[in-house]
Amino acid sequence: MQISAIISNIDQDNIALPEFQRGYVWNRDQVRGLMHSLYRKHPVGSLLVWVTKTTDARSRGDNPTPVGTVQLLLDGQQRITTLYGITKGKPPKFFDGNAQAFTGLHFNIETEEFKFYSQLEMRDNPRWIDVTKLMRDGVGEIIGALYSKEDLHPKMETYIARITALGMIKEIDLHIEQVVGEDKTVDVVVDIFNRVNSGGTKLSTGDLALAKICAQWPEARIEMKRCLDRWRDAGFHFRLEWLLRNVNAIVTGEALFSALKDTPASEIADGLKKAEKAVNVILNMISGRLGLDHDRVLGSKGSLPLLARYIAVRGGKVEGHRERDKLLFWYVHTLLWGRYAGSSETVLNQDLRLIESGNLDDLINGLRASRGDLRIDPVDFSGSSLGARFYPMLYMLTRVYGARDWDTGLELSENLLGKFSSLHVHHIFPKAQLYKRGYCRSDVNAVANFCFQTQDSNLGIGDRLPHEYFEEVERRNPGALASQWIPMDKELWRMDRYLDFLAARRELLATAANKFLESLLSGSMPEVSVGFEAVERTGKSVAGPPVVEDEERVIFDCVEWVANQGLPEGELLYELTDPQTGRQLAVLDLAWPDGLQKGLSKPVALLINEAPETEDAANKAGFHYFTNVEEFKNYVRREILAVEDI
Repeated sequence: MQISAIISNIDQDNIALPEFQRGYVWNRDQVRGLMHSLYRKHPVGSLLVWVTKTTDARSRGDNPTPVGTVQLLLDGQQRITTLYGITKGKPPKFFDGNAQAFTGLHFNIETEEFKFYSQLEMRDNPRWIDVTKLMRDGVGEIIGALYSKEDLHPKMETYIARITALGMIKEIDLHIEQVVGEDKTVDVVVDIFNRVNSGGTKLSTGDLALAKICAQWPEARIEMKRCLDRWRDAGFHFRLEWLLRNVNAIVTGEALFSALKDTPASEIADGLKKAEKAVNVILNMISGRLGLDHDRVLGSKGSLPLLARYIAVRGGKVEGHRERDKLLFWYVHTLLWGRYAGSSETVLNQDLRLIESGNLDDLINGLRASRGDLRIDPVDFSGSSLGARFYPMLYMLTRVYGARDWDTGLELSENLLGKFSSLHVHHIFPKAQLYKRGYCRSDVNAVANFCFQTQDSNLGIGDRLPHEYFEEVERRNPGALASQWIPMDKELWRMDRYLDFLAARRELLATAANKFLESLLSGSMPEVSVGFEAVERTGKSVAGPPVVEDEERVIFDCVEWVANQGLPEGELLYELTDPQTGRQLAVLDLAWPDGLQKGLSKPVALLINEAPETEDAANKAGFHYFTNVEEFKNYVRREILAVEDI
């Protein structure tokens, strides 16, 4: 079929993009490469479409597919989206990506080179032709304009031939392979796609499940994204596949998406409503009872589908504080020990079986059997960085035990921890002073060196050493130091005893953590709320993570910069784990495990002042990592956006 006919069929909704396809991920180099190949009459590959009844499938876009059949584009999305955008001057209605990748393409009639518009190089230069204008309006006007330039006349015949060849790209035939037949279910089609697309991005089981759902219920993706947006407004970031996992657990009691195979759309829609209600209950419960009121301390997202199942089958609520606290006890331990960090589907299926009896002791005993012991040892607080699994535990203890600010003496549990302007992550021994004395980053950013303070308190302390300001704090606010588990042996407050200080504080933290968890399990924890309703009626949150500094702020700024480029934001504090044991191997400051262009670029990570062992772990996991933000940005501009010539 000619390219012009393919584009026309897209406009008439005869060719469409199925719901399970990824968005547009090409960059300008890839666009130039395609146009160069087409201009030179080089092969660019065939297309693969699934010819199916419109009642059996749904496509992206604003308009419904026509009655009868539709050709869902399986392989060739990037090429066809590019050609549509260049030819029409706008993306197709199913578009999901960065339109700048194909906007402003020009062709040089002298060098036969494709480049994107650069004012300095192309302004008032008639040898640069706007490709989109030519494709949309034809060659006549452009050739007429060239004749008005006398200096071009000697080579006019050559120029006209090149312009004509460029315009004829629309008439090139692309071979289309069709998948046709009543037996071609979504399962079969996705299997075909994965075989054909063996070198590219595979469809996950979640992609497949969502495709099946959207085939029956076109509004599914919109409804699911509405839920995700609402939770994001409340400070909790979840993925589409994660939400589908909750729905699956509620509807089928299974972890594997294959369980949804024959589930009617009505049951899935009802399951989504139940999942939304159950997740709201969970987030409010975790926030209000444990004080974990934002995404960076939530942890163990893989355990939430089980909690959602447990709550949904009980009408969307938890009966009594003892049942609630047992659930929270189990949740905290899944967070601390990374229960869902490895083979999460297998583990989730095991745990779903354990709650069928309705006896939470079975669930907790199952966790205890896998761990051997659920007590926390001081060494467990030996991690470093905000990504350590025991950082949320420190935050939690601060909330539930009413730790006090060192400047005002006031408790930090009354929603202060959720306000950007009121709380800072404070290094007890100042970072600058520790680095000056040769301590490595893992020691400087040890969890046991963290505490939480109001902004005024943090600024007031500055870079002073503990032996200089601790006595002043204790004199002004007796007990405030002990409320944050500070060892009261003054010898440990000196810089030369820093490592001994960390060891002593870990002992105190472990004791407090065990006392807290035991009170949850026994139901003896006082009925006091330390948070707020995380997901309110409006979906807007009054919460936010603590203010951080230096390298953490650099990372947050980088996230914003990447998003402004139209690229995925990446995952903060991405956990590398042993796939078999779930043991944490390293925490990457910022990572794109699927690449900045999903399926087209390798995994990337940003590591700021990390220890060599973290860099080594990232390298072994296949990540292309950067330790400098500007180098990372240059990589994005050069390799991903391909805009070095602009």
